[in-house]
Parts: sequence; structure tokens; C-alpha cells
Amino acid sequence: MKKLLMLFSMFSLAAFTVYGQTDDTYYQDDQATVTVKAEVAPPPIPDYVQPPCPVEGDIWTPGYWYWNGTSYSWIPGVWVTPPSVGLLWTPGYWGFYGGYYGWHRGYWGTHIGYYGGVNYGFGYYGSGFYGGRWEGGRFMYNTAVWHVGRGVHNVYVDHTVVNNHVVNHASFNGPGGVKYRPSNTEVGGMHENHIEPAQNHVAHERNMSTEKGQFHSPTTRPAVHSMSAPGGQRFNQGGHAIHMGGGGGGHMGGGHAGGGGHGGGRH
Repeated sequence: MKKLLMLFSMFSLAAFTVYGQTDDTYYQDDQATVTVKAEVAPPPIPDYVQPPCPVEGDIWTPGYWYWNGTSYSWIPGVWVTPPSVGLLWTPGYWGFYGGYYGWHRGYWGTHIGYYGGVNYGFGYYGSGFYGGRWEGGRFMYNTAVWHVGRGVHNVYVDHTVVNNHVVNHASFNGPGGVKYRPSNTEVGGMHENHIEPAQNHVAHERNMSTEKGQFHSPTTRPAVHSMSAPGGQRFNQGGHAIHMGGGGGGHMGGGHAGGGGHGGGRH
């Protein structure tokens, strides 16, 4: 039951005002930070169960779609140790820029920046961050949003960050996806000093992007949806541990895996 409660859900926050912004145009002032270009839109973000945090201090970095030049691969969400105390993860995101879709890499910083308004779930609901906070040099986990293991004791519960307004599974900012422009706070976060992902985090993307079971297909799901750490335990869409050599992704069926929403979602 606990595992079902941590299923990725596409619920927005009261503070996430996608449609309340005065500028009705799509945001395109971030083209300078595009690192990858694709001619086709990334697939929708799948529902999946978040594995428990294995080590106190690790921070969840959500899964995303990677473009390898010919097709998309799902990079599993993974628990990662931040480079230093006080840092938070701003996820990467896709944006549309007229003739192409551009990828902006994620980064570490003291504040959460702009990540395209994309709802990755697990506290990253398109704007801001609600999975936890730093207090006195320790990271405190909001267990209303994140799934933690038995060895994690710095926890609190805040259900107020989630409401019942459904948002789609769009994985990019632009026509047919999300329409969201950065707030002043997010712009500030964009221009702060950023710390790049560690080598093991970069290797996680490189290794998973080449696995056959991770390639996008309209008839199958990615084999691995999440991991306990870069190179660590692998989990399928339902949050069940899987092993190397387990074959390709699972066939698409009726509905998503599991039956509950994480962090106060579909109770």
C-alpha cells in the first residue's frame, strides 16, 4: 500500500499557476542553454513508483526522455547524493523553438530554477520543489511526497502542497505540451551559479540511454523506470526490483501501474 502511495501522479499545486500568467506566449528566451536538439516531440512522461530513498541525504532526480539522434530513451529517476550541503536539483526539460525541440540539462544550485513547467511528479510539479528542505545542514524529507527507507529519520509530513487538480503528462514546454513562463524567482535561479551533475550521474544517463529496453515504443513501456542510485538496484514501473538481463520493457496495457497516487495524489 505504501508503494502505491508513491506512484507518480500528475497533480498540480495551488502555487503552480500555469494558466494564470499575463504573458500568453510560449517561453523561448532560454535557447542559449539548449544542449540537444530533436526534430520530434518527446513522449509523455509515464507513471511509475518511486523507490525508497536508500541513504539519508540523497535527493531524488526524476526520470526524463533522452534523444540519441534517432529515437528517445527513458532515463530512470534515481536517488543521487548532492555535491554539497544546501544544494537542490533543478530537473532538465524540453522546450519547443519553432523548428526543433531543445533539451536543457538539469543542475544543482541553492535555489530551484526553471524547468519548463513540466510536471515530473514527486515534488517537482512544474514550478518549485516540495519533496523536502535543508535544515541545519541536514536534508528533511517530506514523506507526503517522497518514499523513504527505514534508515531515513529526518522527515516531516506536509500534505498542503498537493491538491486534486489534474495536469497532463506532457514532457515539454511548447504547443501541444505545457505553456508556462518562469516566475521572477525561477529566473533568479536560472542565473545563479550552477553545479553540474557528478560523473556517476552523467554515466547514469549515458549507460541507460543505450539500453535497448529503454527505447521508446508505442507498444511497450521502458524496462527500468527508476533506480536506487546510479548503477544501483533497478525497479520497473510498479516499483518491483528487477535484475540485469531481464529483457525489454513491459507491454502496454489498460491503465497505469498501481492504483494510488504518491504524496497525497489518487487516494
